[in-house]
Amino acid sequence: MDEVWPWLASQPPLAPAEGAGTPPLPRSLQVAASPDGASIVLQAAPIPTASASSANGEPAPLVAFSLAINGASGEARALWASGGFAASSPVALRVQLLVQLLNEVLALSPYVPCLGTGTDLGGDVADAMVDAEAVSAVVGAPGNGVSAFFSLALLLRLFWLCALDAPADAGYLFFRDLGAEIERALGECRPALGVFLRSVGPDVEEQFMRSLGYMLAKWCLLREMQASGSAAEPKKPQVPRRLGIPAACLSYATEVHGLWVLRGYAPVLAMPRVTGAAPTSLAASPYEAPEEPALRYGLVHQQLEAVAQLEYAVRVRDGRFVSVSVRVDNVRVRVARLAFRKDEDGASKEDEEDAAMDGESYFPSRIRVWVGPRFGASYATGPSLGRSTGNPERDVEMTRIVKGAFSGASTKLTGGGGGAPRMKAKMRSSARTRNRSWRWEQEAEGSVGVFEGVLHDPVTATEVSAWRPGGGTGGGTDPRNGMRRRYGGAGRAFSKMRGLVVAGDELPEEMTWRVGREAEGRTLRWRLGLKAWVSYLPNEVRSRHFETRCVEWAHEVDLPLVPVDGDGS
Repeated sequence: MDEVWPWLASQPPLAPAEGAGTPPLPRSLQVAASPDGASIVLQAAPIPTASASSANGEPAPLVAFSLAINGASGEARALWASGGFAASSPVALRVQLLVQLLNEVLALSPYVPCLGTGTDLGGDVADAMVDAEAVSAVVGAPGNGVSAFFSLALLLRLFWLCALDAPADAGYLFFRDLGAEIERALGECRPALGVFLRSVGPDVEEQFMRSLGYMLAKWCLLREMQASGSAAEPKKPQVPRRLGIPAACLSYATEVHGLWVLRGYAPVLAMPRVTGAAPTSLAASPYEAPEEPALRYGLVHQQLEAVAQLEYAVRVRDGRFVSVSVRVDNVRVRVARLAFRKDEDGASKEDEEDAAMDGESYFPSRIRVWVGPRFGASYATGPSLGRSTGNPERDVEMTRIVKGAFSGASTKLTGGGGGAPRMKAKMRSSARTRNRSWRWEQEAEGSVGVFEGVLHDPVTATEVSAWRPGGGTGGGTDPRNGMRRRYGGAGRAFSKMRGLVVAGDELPEEMTWRVGREAEGRTLRWRLGLKAWVSYLPNEVRSRHFETRCVEWAHEVDLPLVPVDGDGS
Protein backbone atom coordinates (compact mmCIF):
# COMPACT_ATOMS: atom_id res chain seq x y z
CA MET A 1 0.00 0.00 0.00
CA ASP A 2 2.93 2.37 0.52
CA GLU A 3 3.46 2.67 -3.21
CA VAL A 4 -0.10 3.86 -4.00
CA TRP A 5 0.50 7.54 -3.16
CA PRO A 6 3.75 7.83 -5.16
CA TRP A 7 2.13 5.86 -8.00
CA LEU A 8 -0.71 8.41 -8.20
CA ALA A 9 1.78 11.29 -8.25
CA SER A 10 3.96 9.76 -10.97
CA GLN A 11 1.17 9.04 -13.43
CA PRO A 12 1.58 10.84 -16.81
CA PRO A 13 -1.55 12.28 -18.46
CA LEU A 14 -3.87 9.48 -19.49
CA ALA A 15 -4.65 9.26 -23.19
CA PRO A 16 -6.94 7.00 -25.24
CA ALA A 17 -5.47 4.15 -27.22
CA GLU A 18 -4.56 4.37 -30.90
CA GLY A 19 -7.43 4.15 -33.35
CA ALA A 20 -10.85 5.71 -33.57
CA GLY A 21 -13.41 4.32 -31.19
CA THR A 22 -10.83 2.44 -29.15
CA PRO A 23 -11.62 2.56 -25.42
CA PRO A 24 -9.10 4.33 -23.19
CA LEU A 25 -6.30 2.29 -21.71
CA PRO A 26 -6.54 2.05 -17.91
CA ARG A 27 -3.48 1.90 -15.70
CA SER A 28 -3.59 -0.38 -12.69
CA LEU A 29 -1.67 -1.06 -9.48
CA GLN A 30 -1.98 -4.23 -7.45
CA VAL A 31 -3.08 -3.41 -3.90
CA ALA A 32 -3.33 -6.89 -2.39
CA ALA A 33 -2.45 -10.35 -3.66
CA SER A 34 -2.74 -13.86 -2.26
CA PRO A 35 -0.76 -17.01 -3.07
CA ASP A 36 -3.76 -18.57 -4.82
CA GLY A 37 -3.72 -15.84 -7.48
CA ALA A 38 -6.55 -13.58 -6.27
CA SER A 39 -5.77 -9.86 -6.08
CA ILE A 40 -7.29 -6.41 -5.54
CA VAL A 41 -6.20 -3.72 -8.00
CA LEU A 42 -6.57 0.07 -8.18
CA GLN A 43 -7.21 1.37 -11.69
CA ALA A 44 -7.08 4.82 -13.29
CA ALA A 45 -8.73 5.46 -16.65
CA PRO A 46 -9.71 8.55 -18.70
CA ILE A 47 -13.40 9.27 -19.30
CA PRO A 48 -14.29 10.61 -22.76
CA THR A 49 -16.78 13.45 -22.35
CA ALA A 50 -17.98 16.44 -24.30
CA SER A 51 -20.07 18.03 -21.58
CA ALA A 52 -17.20 20.05 -20.12
CA SER A 53 -14.72 22.09 -22.09
CA SER A 54 -11.32 23.50 -21.34
CA ALA A 55 -10.18 27.04 -22.01
CA ASN A 56 -9.31 26.34 -25.66
CA GLY A 57 -12.74 24.84 -26.40
CA GLU A 58 -11.64 21.22 -26.43
CA PRO A 59 -13.32 18.65 -24.15
CA ALA A 60 -11.79 18.73 -20.69
CA PRO A 61 -10.23 15.35 -19.84
CA LEU A 62 -11.70 13.53 -16.86
CA VAL A 63 -10.09 10.71 -14.91
CA ALA A 64 -11.86 8.08 -12.82
CA PHE A 65 -10.45 5.57 -10.37
CA SER A 66 -11.84 2.14 -9.51
CA LEU A 67 -11.17 -0.88 -7.33
CA ALA A 68 -11.59 -4.39 -8.73
CA ILE A 69 -10.95 -7.91 -7.52
CA ASN A 70 -9.31 -10.45 -9.80
CA GLY A 71 -10.19 -14.01 -8.91
CA ALA A 72 -7.82 -16.96 -8.98
CA SER A 73 -9.38 -18.12 -12.26
CA GLY A 74 -8.77 -14.77 -13.92
CA GLU A 75 -12.24 -13.23 -13.81
CA ALA A 76 -12.43 -9.58 -12.72
CA ARG A 77 -15.24 -7.99 -10.71
CA ALA A 78 -15.62 -4.28 -10.09
CA LEU A 79 -15.94 -3.27 -6.43
CA TRP A 80 -16.04 0.53 -6.52
CA ALA A 81 -15.70 3.46 -8.91
CA SER A 82 -15.01 7.10 -8.14
CA GLY A 83 -16.50 10.13 -9.79
CA GLY A 84 -14.84 11.85 -12.71
CA PHE A 85 -12.01 14.18 -11.71
CA ALA A 86 -10.84 17.03 -13.90
CA ALA A 87 -7.26 16.42 -14.93
CA SER A 88 -6.79 20.14 -15.56
CA SER A 89 -7.91 21.16 -12.06
CA PRO A 90 -5.39 23.05 -9.91
CA VAL A 91 -6.12 20.42 -7.24
CA ALA A 92 -4.04 17.31 -7.83
CA LEU A 93 -5.87 14.15 -8.88
CA ARG A 94 -4.69 12.22 -5.84
CA VAL A 95 -5.98 14.98 -3.56
CA GLN A 96 -9.38 14.85 -5.29
CA LEU A 97 -9.41 11.07 -4.87
CA LEU A 98 -8.51 11.35 -1.17
CA VAL A 99 -11.34 13.86 -0.62
CA GLN A 100 -13.91 11.44 -2.09
CA LEU A 101 -12.56 8.52 -0.08
CA LEU A 102 -12.78 10.49 3.18
CA ASN A 103 -16.30 11.76 2.49
CA GLU A 104 -17.58 8.27 1.71
CA VAL A 105 -15.97 6.97 4.90
CA LEU A 106 -17.65 9.74 6.91
CA ALA A 107 -21.03 8.87 5.41
CA LEU A 108 -20.61 5.30 6.70
CA SER A 109 -19.79 6.33 10.27
CA PRO A 110 -21.47 4.09 12.88
CA TYR A 111 -24.73 5.27 14.37
CA VAL A 112 -24.54 6.95 17.79
CA PRO A 113 -27.82 6.33 19.66
CA CYS A 114 -27.47 9.24 22.09
CA LEU A 115 -27.32 11.82 19.28
CA GLY A 116 -30.19 10.53 17.17
CA THR A 117 -30.12 10.45 13.39
CA GLY A 118 -30.05 14.15 12.69
CA THR A 119 -30.51 17.68 13.97
CA ASP A 120 -32.90 20.53 13.37
CA LEU A 121 -30.06 22.99 12.81
CA GLY A 122 -29.30 22.49 9.16
CA GLY A 123 -29.40 18.85 8.16
CA ASP A 124 -28.36 15.41 9.12
CA VAL A 125 -25.27 14.73 11.18
CA ALA A 126 -24.14 12.35 8.42
CA ASP A 127 -23.85 15.29 5.97
CA ALA A 128 -20.39 16.27 7.25
CA MET A 129 -18.06 16.85 4.34
CA VAL A 130 -14.31 17.27 3.95
CA ASP A 131 -13.15 19.77 1.34
CA ALA A 132 -10.00 19.92 -0.72
CA GLU A 133 -8.62 22.75 1.42
CA ALA A 134 -8.48 20.59 4.55
CA VAL A 135 -6.92 17.69 2.66
CA SER A 136 -4.38 19.99 0.96
CA ALA A 137 -3.32 21.18 4.42
CA VAL A 138 -2.49 17.59 5.29
CA VAL A 139 -0.60 17.03 2.05
CA GLY A 140 1.35 20.26 2.37
CA ALA A 141 2.16 19.91 6.07
CA PRO A 142 5.83 19.47 6.93
CA GLY A 143 6.89 16.02 8.05
CA ASN A 144 5.90 12.62 6.81
CA GLY A 145 2.99 10.25 7.01
CA VAL A 146 0.93 11.52 4.06
CA SER A 147 1.45 8.33 2.06
CA ALA A 148 0.44 6.21 5.06
CA PHE A 149 -2.59 8.43 5.69
CA PHE A 150 -3.78 7.90 2.11
CA SER A 151 -3.21 4.16 2.51
CA LEU A 152 -5.31 4.21 5.69
CA ALA A 153 -8.17 6.06 3.94
CA LEU A 154 -8.05 3.60 1.02
CA LEU A 155 -7.98 0.61 3.38
CA LEU A 156 -10.89 2.04 5.35
CA ARG A 157 -12.98 2.55 2.21
CA LEU A 158 -12.09 -0.95 1.03
CA PHE A 159 -13.14 -2.34 4.40
CA TRP A 160 -16.58 -0.77 4.14
CA LEU A 161 -16.91 -2.20 0.63
CA CYS A 162 -16.13 -5.65 2.00
CA ALA A 163 -18.49 -5.17 4.95
CA LEU A 164 -21.49 -3.96 2.95
CA ASP A 165 -21.31 -4.58 -0.79
CA ALA A 166 -18.44 -6.81 -1.86
CA PRO A 167 -18.66 -10.62 -2.08
CA ALA A 168 -17.44 -12.69 0.86
CA ASP A 169 -14.17 -13.68 -0.78
CA ALA A 170 -13.18 -10.00 -0.99
CA GLY A 171 -13.54 -9.59 2.76
CA TYR A 172 -11.54 -12.74 3.38
CA LEU A 173 -8.81 -11.47 1.08
CA PHE A 174 -8.88 -8.05 2.79
CA PHE A 175 -8.25 -9.28 6.33
CA ARG A 176 -5.94 -12.13 5.37
CA ASP A 177 -3.57 -10.18 3.14
CA LEU A 178 -3.96 -6.57 4.31
CA GLY A 179 -3.70 -6.96 8.08
CA ALA A 180 -0.01 -6.08 8.02
CA GLU A 181 -0.78 -3.07 5.81
CA ILE A 182 -3.32 -1.80 8.36
CA GLU A 183 -0.77 -1.98 11.16
CA ARG A 184 1.91 -0.31 9.05
CA ALA A 185 -0.41 2.52 8.00
CA LEU A 186 -1.53 3.11 11.60
CA GLY A 187 2.06 3.31 12.80
CA GLU A 188 3.26 5.73 10.10
CA CYS A 189 0.25 8.00 9.57
CA ARG A 190 0.16 9.65 13.00
CA PRO A 191 1.70 13.03 12.04
CA ALA A 192 -0.59 13.43 9.02
CA LEU A 193 -3.60 12.10 10.90
CA GLY A 194 -3.08 14.67 13.66
CA VAL A 195 -2.97 17.50 11.11
CA PHE A 196 -6.13 16.20 9.45
CA LEU A 197 -8.10 15.90 12.70
CA ARG A 198 -7.09 19.37 13.83
CA SER A 199 -8.14 20.87 10.49
CA VAL A 200 -11.64 19.32 10.29
CA GLY A 201 -12.92 20.11 13.81
CA PRO A 202 -14.31 17.90 16.59
CA ASP A 203 -17.60 16.93 14.89
CA VAL A 204 -16.05 15.50 11.74
CA GLU A 205 -13.18 14.11 13.81
CA GLU A 206 -15.50 11.96 15.92
CA GLN A 207 -17.35 10.65 12.87
CA PHE A 208 -14.12 9.71 11.13
CA MET A 209 -12.61 8.07 14.22
CA ARG A 210 -15.75 6.03 14.86
CA SER A 211 -15.75 4.81 11.28
CA LEU A 212 -12.08 3.92 11.66
CA GLY A 213 -12.75 2.41 15.10
CA TYR A 214 -15.33 0.03 13.64
CA MET A 215 -12.73 -1.36 11.23
CA LEU A 216 -10.11 -1.60 13.98
CA ALA A 217 -12.58 -3.42 16.26
CA LYS A 218 -13.07 -6.07 13.57
CA TRP A 219 -9.33 -6.28 13.00
CA CYS A 220 -8.58 -6.65 16.72
CA LEU A 221 -11.30 -9.29 17.04
CA LEU A 222 -9.77 -11.28 14.18
CA ARG A 223 -6.36 -11.16 15.85
CA GLU A 224 -7.86 -12.30 19.16
CA MET A 225 -9.54 -15.22 17.39
CA GLN A 226 -6.32 -16.17 15.63
CA ALA A 227 -4.39 -16.05 18.90
CA SER A 228 -7.05 -18.17 20.61
CA GLY A 229 -6.98 -20.70 17.78
CA SER A 230 -3.19 -20.95 17.90
CA ALA A 231 -3.23 -21.54 21.65
CA ALA A 232 -5.87 -24.26 21.32
CA GLU A 233 -3.98 -26.30 18.70
CA PRO A 234 -2.20 -29.37 20.11
CA LYS A 235 1.55 -29.85 19.97
CA LYS A 236 2.17 -26.13 19.99
CA PRO A 237 3.47 -23.94 22.82
CA GLN A 238 0.97 -21.78 24.66
CA VAL A 239 0.66 -18.31 23.19
CA PRO A 240 1.49 -15.66 25.83
CA ARG A 241 -1.15 -13.18 26.87
CA ARG A 242 -1.41 -10.34 24.40
CA LEU A 243 -0.43 -6.90 25.61
CA GLY A 244 -2.94 -5.07 23.46
CA ILE A 245 -2.43 -3.51 20.04
CA PRO A 246 -0.84 -0.08 20.57
CA ALA A 247 -1.00 0.79 16.86
CA ALA A 248 -4.81 0.91 17.06
CA CYS A 249 -4.81 3.39 19.99
CA LEU A 250 -4.58 6.74 18.19
CA SER A 251 -4.17 10.19 19.73
CA TYR A 252 -2.80 13.68 19.17
CA ALA A 253 -2.13 16.79 21.25
CA THR A 254 -2.01 20.47 20.40
CA GLU A 255 -1.81 23.94 21.92
CA VAL A 256 -4.62 26.32 20.99
CA HIS A 257 -6.06 29.47 22.57
CA GLY A 258 -4.28 28.99 25.91
CA LEU A 259 -5.31 25.34 26.18
CA TRP A 260 -3.36 22.12 25.87
CA VAL A 261 -5.71 19.58 24.31
CA LEU A 262 -5.08 15.84 24.12
CA ARG A 263 -7.59 13.63 22.32
CA GLY A 264 -7.32 9.84 22.22
CA TYR A 265 -9.30 6.97 20.69
CA ALA A 266 -8.86 3.26 21.44
CA PRO A 267 -11.01 0.21 20.60
CA VAL A 268 -11.40 -1.72 23.84
CA LEU A 269 -9.88 -4.88 22.36
CA ALA A 270 -6.74 -2.90 21.51
CA MET A 271 -6.24 -1.93 25.16
CA PRO A 272 -4.13 -4.33 27.26
CA ARG A 273 -5.94 -6.19 30.02
CA VAL A 274 -4.75 -5.47 33.57
CA THR A 275 -7.02 -7.66 35.71
CA GLY A 276 -4.44 -10.18 36.85
CA ALA A 277 -3.84 -13.49 35.07
CA ALA A 278 -6.26 -13.17 32.18
CA PRO A 279 -6.89 -15.61 29.33
CA THR A 280 -5.52 -15.08 25.87
CA SER A 281 -8.80 -13.90 24.37
CA LEU A 282 -12.40 -13.21 25.24
CA ALA A 283 -13.30 -16.78 24.29
CA ALA A 284 -10.52 -18.65 26.06
CA SER A 285 -12.11 -19.15 29.49
CA PRO A 286 -15.81 -19.76 30.18
CA TYR A 287 -15.36 -18.40 33.69
CA GLU A 288 -14.21 -14.95 32.63
CA ALA A 289 -15.73 -14.52 29.19
CA PRO A 290 -19.31 -13.23 28.86
CA GLU A 291 -21.65 -16.13 28.22
CA GLU A 292 -24.29 -14.31 26.17
CA PRO A 293 -23.45 -13.89 22.45
CA ALA A 294 -25.23 -10.53 22.28
CA LEU A 295 -23.28 -9.21 25.28
CA ARG A 296 -20.06 -10.50 23.83
CA TYR A 297 -20.74 -8.84 20.48
CA GLY A 298 -21.59 -5.53 22.14
CA LEU A 299 -18.45 -5.46 24.29
CA VAL A 300 -16.23 -6.04 21.27
CA HIS A 301 -17.68 -3.10 19.31
CA GLN A 302 -16.89 -0.33 21.77
CA GLN A 303 -14.31 2.45 21.67
CA LEU A 304 -12.79 4.61 24.38
CA GLU A 305 -12.86 8.33 23.57
CA ALA A 306 -10.93 10.67 25.86
CA VAL A 307 -10.35 14.43 25.84
CA ALA A 308 -8.12 16.30 28.29
CA GLN A 309 -8.08 20.10 28.22
CA LEU A 310 -5.61 21.86 30.50
CA GLU A 311 -5.49 25.63 30.82
CA TYR A 312 -2.08 27.18 31.31
CA ALA A 313 -1.07 30.71 32.25
CA VAL A 314 2.31 32.46 32.28
CA ARG A 315 2.68 35.25 34.84
CA VAL A 316 5.46 37.43 36.26
CA ARG A 317 5.01 37.42 40.02
CA ASP A 318 8.60 38.25 40.91
CA GLY A 319 11.50 39.85 39.12
CA ARG A 320 13.54 36.67 39.49
CA PHE A 321 11.28 34.14 37.73
CA VAL A 322 8.25 33.50 35.56
CA SER A 323 5.40 31.44 37.01
CA VAL A 324 3.72 28.78 34.85
CA SER A 325 0.41 27.58 36.28
CA VAL A 326 -1.74 24.73 34.96
CA ARG A 327 -5.23 23.72 35.95
CA VAL A 328 -7.79 21.26 34.61
CA ASP A 329 -10.28 22.91 32.31
CA ASN A 330 -12.07 19.72 31.25
CA VAL A 331 -11.51 15.98 31.18
CA ARG A 332 -14.11 13.97 29.28
CA VAL A 333 -13.99 10.20 29.00
CA ARG A 334 -16.65 7.93 27.54
CA VAL A 335 -16.95 4.57 25.83
CA ALA A 336 -18.87 4.85 22.55
CA ARG A 337 -20.82 1.91 21.20
CA LEU A 338 -19.93 1.27 17.55
CA ALA A 339 -23.34 0.08 16.36
CA PHE A 340 -23.64 0.17 12.59
CA ARG A 341 -27.37 -0.40 12.08
CA LYS A 342 -28.82 1.99 9.49
CA ASP A 343 -31.54 1.77 6.90
CA GLU A 344 -31.67 3.75 3.67
CA ASP A 345 -33.09 6.80 5.46
CA GLY A 346 -30.38 6.80 8.13
CA ALA A 347 -32.71 5.66 10.91
CA SER A 348 -31.62 3.10 13.47
CA LYS A 349 -32.67 -0.50 12.93
CA GLU A 350 -31.57 -1.90 16.26
CA ASP A 351 -33.56 -4.96 17.21
CA GLU A 352 -34.76 -5.75 20.71
CA GLU A 353 -31.63 -7.74 21.53
CA ASP A 354 -29.33 -4.84 20.65
CA ALA A 355 -31.49 -2.43 22.65
CA ALA A 356 -31.28 -4.72 25.68
CA MET A 357 -27.48 -4.65 25.49
CA ASP A 358 -27.29 -0.86 25.20
CA GLY A 359 -26.56 -0.43 28.91
CA GLU A 360 -23.84 -3.09 28.94
CA SER A 361 -20.77 -1.01 28.39
CA TYR A 362 -17.26 -0.54 29.69
CA PHE A 363 -16.96 2.49 31.95
CA PRO A 364 -14.00 4.62 33.10
CA SER A 365 -12.75 3.47 36.49
CA ARG A 366 -9.51 5.43 36.85
CA ILE A 367 -8.11 8.52 35.13
CA ARG A 368 -4.58 9.94 35.30
CA VAL A 369 -3.60 13.20 33.59
CA TRP A 370 -0.03 14.39 33.91
CA VAL A 371 1.80 17.48 32.69
CA GLY A 372 5.24 18.96 33.12
CA PRO A 373 8.44 20.16 31.45
CA ARG A 374 10.27 18.10 28.87
CA PHE A 375 12.00 15.05 30.34
CA GLY A 376 15.41 15.96 31.71
CA ALA A 377 14.80 19.72 31.49
CA SER A 378 16.45 21.78 34.25
CA TYR A 379 14.92 25.16 33.42
CA ALA A 380 11.80 24.62 35.57
CA THR A 381 11.45 24.22 39.33
CA GLY A 382 8.42 22.43 40.70
CA PRO A 383 5.73 21.47 40.59
CA SER A 384 4.06 23.13 43.53
CA LEU A 385 0.78 21.30 44.09
CA GLY A 386 -2.49 22.95 44.96
CA ARG A 387 -4.28 20.16 46.82
CA SER A 388 -3.33 18.24 49.96
CA THR A 389 -3.77 14.52 50.36
CA GLY A 390 -7.42 14.03 51.21
CA ASN A 391 -8.50 13.19 54.73
CA PRO A 392 -12.10 11.93 54.65
CA GLU A 393 -14.42 13.88 56.86
CA ARG A 394 -16.55 12.19 59.48
CA ASP A 395 -19.21 14.06 61.38
CA VAL A 396 -20.14 12.59 64.77
CA GLU A 397 -23.27 13.78 66.51
CA MET A 398 -24.03 12.81 70.12
CA THR A 399 -27.25 13.44 71.99
CA ARG A 400 -27.70 12.78 75.73
CA ILE A 401 -31.15 12.62 77.19
CA VAL A 402 -31.78 12.33 80.95
CA LYS A 403 -35.27 11.59 82.20
CA GLY A 404 -36.42 11.52 85.82
CA ALA A 405 -39.67 10.46 87.38
CA PHE A 406 -41.21 9.81 90.85
CA SER A 407 -42.99 6.52 91.29
CA GLY A 408 -46.44 6.73 92.89
CA ALA A 409 -48.01 8.80 95.70
CA SER A 410 -45.77 7.28 98.33
CA THR A 411 -42.93 9.46 97.13
CA LYS A 412 -44.64 12.71 98.00
CA LEU A 413 -42.71 15.02 100.24
CA THR A 414 -45.66 15.18 102.63
CA GLY A 415 -44.85 11.71 103.87
CA GLY A 416 -45.68 8.11 103.16
CA GLY A 417 -43.95 4.81 103.40
CA GLY A 418 -43.06 4.37 99.72
CA GLY A 419 -39.66 3.51 98.22
CA ALA A 420 -36.96 5.84 96.92
CA PRO A 421 -37.51 7.91 93.71
CA ARG A 422 -36.47 6.25 90.44
CA MET A 423 -34.67 7.98 87.55
CA LYS A 424 -34.04 6.85 83.93
CA ALA A 425 -31.19 8.04 81.67
CA LYS A 426 -30.75 7.42 77.93
CA MET A 427 -27.94 8.44 75.53
CA ARG A 428 -28.12 8.37 71.71
CA SER A 429 -25.27 8.94 69.25
CA SER A 430 -25.06 9.03 65.46
CA ALA A 431 -22.24 9.31 62.92
CA ARG A 432 -22.34 10.66 59.38
CA THR A 433 -19.74 10.21 56.67
CA ARG A 434 -19.55 11.79 53.23
CA ASN A 435 -18.86 9.30 50.43
CA ARG A 436 -18.21 10.18 46.80
CA SER A 437 -17.87 7.79 43.90
CA TRP A 438 -14.78 9.55 42.53
CA ARG A 439 -11.81 10.63 44.59
CA TRP A 440 -9.40 13.09 42.95
CA GLU A 441 -5.85 13.69 44.11
CA GLN A 442 -2.67 15.49 43.07
CA GLU A 443 0.79 14.01 43.04
CA ALA A 444 4.26 14.75 41.67
CA GLU A 445 6.66 12.46 39.84
CA GLY A 446 9.95 14.17 39.12
CA SER A 447 9.13 17.46 37.42
CA VAL A 448 5.68 16.25 36.37
CA GLY A 449 2.42 17.05 38.15
CA VAL A 450 -0.31 14.41 38.20
CA PHE A 451 -4.09 14.75 38.46
CA GLU A 452 -5.57 11.35 39.29
CA GLY A 453 -9.11 10.18 39.94
CA VAL A 454 -10.22 6.74 41.13
CA LEU A 455 -13.74 5.30 41.06
CA HIS A 456 -15.01 3.59 44.21
CA ASP A 457 -18.05 1.40 44.54
CA PRO A 458 -20.63 3.62 46.29
CA VAL A 459 -21.88 0.69 48.41
CA THR A 460 -18.68 -1.08 49.50
CA ALA A 461 -16.13 1.72 48.83
CA THR A 462 -13.98 -0.79 46.90
CA GLU A 463 -11.64 0.63 44.28
CA VAL A 464 -13.12 -0.78 41.07
CA SER A 465 -10.02 -0.77 38.87
CA ALA A 466 -7.96 -2.63 41.51
CA TRP A 467 -10.54 -5.26 42.43
CA ARG A 468 -9.85 -8.87 41.49
CA PRO A 469 -12.32 -11.76 41.66
CA GLY A 470 -11.41 -14.15 44.43
CA GLY A 471 -10.08 -11.54 46.86
CA GLY A 472 -6.49 -11.56 45.59
CA THR A 473 -4.10 -8.65 45.44
CA GLY A 474 -5.98 -5.40 45.33
CA GLY A 475 -9.15 -7.21 46.25
CA GLY A 476 -11.90 -6.16 48.54
CA THR A 477 -15.61 -6.47 48.82
CA ASP A 478 -17.21 -7.53 45.54
CA PRO A 479 -18.38 -4.29 43.79
CA ARG A 480 -20.57 -6.01 41.19
CA ASN A 481 -23.81 -5.50 43.10
CA GLY A 482 -23.02 -1.89 43.96
CA MET A 483 -22.20 -1.01 40.35
CA ARG A 484 -25.40 -2.45 38.90
CA ARG A 485 -27.71 0.02 37.18
CA ARG A 486 -24.89 2.52 37.33
CA TYR A 487 -26.36 4.83 34.71
CA GLY A 488 -29.55 5.60 36.63
CA GLY A 489 -30.45 7.24 39.92
CA ALA A 490 -29.42 10.47 41.57
CA GLY A 491 -26.20 9.07 43.03
CA ARG A 492 -24.81 7.64 39.80
CA ALA A 493 -21.12 8.10 39.01
CA PHE A 494 -21.64 8.65 35.25
CA SER A 495 -23.72 10.80 32.98
CA LYS A 496 -26.76 9.47 31.16
CA MET A 497 -24.60 9.29 28.03
CA ARG A 498 -22.38 6.70 29.78
CA GLY A 499 -19.49 9.12 30.22
CA LEU A 500 -17.51 11.01 32.83
CA VAL A 501 -16.98 14.78 32.83
CA VAL A 502 -14.50 16.46 35.19
CA ALA A 503 -14.53 20.26 35.14
CA GLY A 504 -13.05 23.11 37.11
CA ASP A 505 -15.59 22.80 39.91
CA GLU A 506 -14.13 19.37 40.75
CA LEU A 507 -10.44 20.31 40.34
CA PRO A 508 -10.12 24.08 40.83
CA GLU A 509 -6.58 24.00 42.23
CA GLU A 510 -3.56 24.84 40.10
CA MET A 511 -0.10 23.35 39.79
CA THR A 512 2.74 25.83 39.34
CA TRP A 513 6.31 25.78 38.07
CA ARG A 514 8.95 28.52 38.23
CA VAL A 515 11.11 29.25 35.20
CA GLY A 516 14.05 31.66 35.12
CA ARG A 517 13.56 35.05 33.44
CA GLU A 518 16.29 34.22 30.91
CA ALA A 519 13.80 31.87 29.17
CA GLU A 520 11.16 34.59 28.80
CA GLY A 521 10.00 35.04 25.20
CA ARG A 522 10.99 31.53 24.11
CA THR A 523 8.69 28.65 23.15
CA LEU A 524 9.45 25.66 25.35
CA ARG A 525 8.44 22.06 24.89
CA TRP A 526 6.12 20.74 27.58
CA ARG A 527 4.83 17.19 27.88
CA LEU A 528 1.27 16.05 28.39
CA GLY A 529 -0.11 12.57 28.99
CA LEU A 530 -3.29 10.71 29.83
CA LYS A 531 -3.81 7.18 31.10
CA ALA A 532 -7.31 5.74 31.33
CA TRP A 533 -8.60 2.52 32.86
CA VAL A 534 -11.95 1.11 31.74
CA SER A 535 -13.76 -1.73 33.50
CA TYR A 536 -16.75 -3.89 32.77
CA LEU A 537 -19.15 -5.13 35.42
CA PRO A 538 -22.66 -6.43 34.61
CA ASN A 539 -25.17 -3.61 34.60
CA GLU A 540 -28.56 -5.24 34.06
CA VAL A 541 -27.78 -8.69 32.65
CA ARG A 542 -26.75 -11.73 34.67
CA SER A 543 -23.11 -12.48 33.90
CA ARG A 544 -19.89 -13.34 35.74
CA HIS A 545 -17.72 -11.40 33.35
CA PHE A 546 -15.38 -8.76 34.77
CA GLU A 547 -12.25 -7.16 33.38
CA THR A 548 -10.25 -3.94 33.40
CA ARG A 549 -8.19 -2.58 30.52
CA CYS A 550 -6.00 0.51 30.24
CA VAL A 551 -4.31 2.70 27.66
CA GLU A 552 -1.80 5.53 27.92
CA TRP A 553 -0.91 8.39 25.57
CA ALA A 554 1.92 10.91 25.82
CA HIS A 555 2.74 13.92 23.63
CA GLU A 556 4.79 17.09 23.60
CA VAL A 557 3.12 20.48 23.26
CA ASP A 558 4.30 24.06 22.91
CA LEU A 559 4.51 26.48 25.83
CA PRO A 560 4.94 30.11 24.62
CA LEU A 561 6.69 31.70 27.58
CA VAL A 562 5.07 35.11 27.15
CA PRO A 563 3.70 36.60 30.39
CA VAL A 564 0.14 37.86 30.51
CA ASP A 565 0.03 41.60 29.89
CA GLY A 566 -0.49 43.64 33.02
CA ASP A 567 -0.28 40.70 35.39
CA GLY A 568 2.26 41.69 37.97
CA SER A 569 0.57 40.18 40.99
